[in-house]
Amino acid sequence: MNDLSPYAGRWVALVDEEVAGVGTTAVAAAHAARRSRPRDRFQIQYVEPPGGYPLILPPLMDRLRPLLAQEAQPVYLVGGTVRDALIGQVSGDLDFVLPTGAVKLSFRVADALGIPAYVLDKERDAGRVVLPDSHTYLDFTCFRGPDLEADLRDRDFTINAMAMPVAAHTDASLIDPTGGIADLRAGLVRHIHGRSLLDDPVRALRGLRLALRLRFALAPDTAVAITEAAPALHTCATERIRDELLKLLQTSQPDTAVHQMHTLGLLPVILPEMAACAGVTQSPPHKEDVLHHTISTLRWLVVLEQSFAGHGVPEVAAVRTKLAPYEAKLQLHWQRMVDGGLDGRTLLRLGALYHDVGKPPTRTVASDGRVRFLNHDKVGADITARQLHHLVLSNQAAAYVQHIVAGHMRPLLLSQAGPTLSRRAVYRYFRATGGAGLDVAVLSLADHLATYDGPGDAAAWETLVSIVAQLFTHYFEHHEETVAPPPLVNGRDLMTELHLPPGPEVGRLLRLIQEAQAAGEVHTREQAIQLAHQSTH
Repeated sequence: MNDLSPYAGRWVALVDEEVAGVGTTAVAAAHAARRSRPRDRFQIQYVEPPGGYPLILPPLMDRLRPLLAQEAQPVYLVGGTVRDALIGQVSGDLDFVLPTGAVKLSFRVADALGIPAYVLDKERDAGRVVLPDSHTYLDFTCFRGPDLEADLRDRDFTINAMAMPVAAHTDASLIDPTGGIADLRAGLVRHIHGRSLLDDPVRALRGLRLALRLRFALAPDTAVAITEAAPALHTCATERIRDELLKLLQTSQPDTAVHQMHTLGLLPVILPEMAACAGVTQSPPHKEDVLHHTISTLRWLVVLEQSFAGHGVPEVAAVRTKLAPYEAKLQLHWQRMVDGGLDGRTLLRLGALYHDVGKPPTRTVASDGRVRFLNHDKVGADITARQLHHLVLSNQAAAYVQHIVAGHMRPLLLSQAGPTLSRRAVYRYFRATGGAGLDVAVLSLADHLATYDGPGDAAAWETLVSIVAQLFTHYFEHHEETVAPPPLVNGRDLMTELHLPPGPEVGRLLRLIQEAQAAGEVHTREQAIQLAHQSTH
């Protein structure tokens, strides 16, 4: 075969191993071949520059290449997929750019695959194809400028500003006008130009998330640019800020994310109530102010999550030993989804983030110098609800996190009352925590570990772990006995038997009966009616 290296980066049409046509697309090469050799059959081939190393690309690309090769204009794979391929990771979602007609192309691809497509932005000619089975998005957009290089230079970070023709397989075909490859090798997240973050301040949060996900460092000038862009975040859509904040909490280092947001000046803009916790001192056994205690709580929460997933560390060995029977059920509990697309793990991390947000407005100093935060759990729950509604979380998600914050002191108070829980205490705990009892219990462990920077006093730690284990046992093994006993009577029964009018008294009696059931004091309908009758006199 003839040497095709002079045609690197282009398509060729071959007739008996000779080049009969050349073009920037397969369509153009075929058209040229039909003009020069109209009677010959030819094969179309993309020519890659020599010396490249194969990239690990999503298997889906094998299905897409033949479809995109039929396009009359060049199509490029860009952004995170290219970045991840260079570091040996496989991305789920794929981003493509082309000169014009992105929406039309997205619908042609969707039709060929037999799946839906949507218009993302009609004005900017952006479309999306959704693969529901794999929860994968294919996004198609037009160049942000006159050509591909202008598009790449208008992006956020150098490691996101690389592209490759969709037909390419090796790194020799990469297009990298901003030095992304060098920054990948150096482990740096670097913005492209002076206005990269000011043009879209949400990129400041995205850059931090990218650094955490890849375990890269922020380039020094990028850290400064993030701080400078932070005040402009208030001009951005709240939903976009919320989405980036949630993604930061979903990383493997939510504690580092909050610490970096504090250091870089992002926290006062997006979470002002959390920023107010900085410098709020606490009495022993606390070793940190409220903000840094919150950060430590997030760190220990991740340690506990990893322990429940089978990656224990010595400090939490007792937890894993006692809760081992429930690890699989706890993982399912954290994987459940609520309105707004949040999973249980994210809800728990939000609870940890906000659990002490009520401390600054409730801080008092007694005559003996001891700092107290009376009712900070209730005040914090109210602040949490307001903040999460401001961030446009669903009502279900906001209410759940509010229950975590409101109840986060309860396991500690139970442990201070003794190492053994009564059935009545278990019932009251789960009733008071509004369905969030499991997560409140886990948070109490992380809160304790953050307070002492470890288990601290052995006896107190063992008691708290025992209380949490008992709560788990009741929830998973005796749910209908002590957590939520099935009703023996209903409101109509009580009104008929006791000649009561509708009203709050009926509700009070129903709650009294259910608590007596949970305590093992009432077992039949007759006993329930009798208890209600006695309780009305």
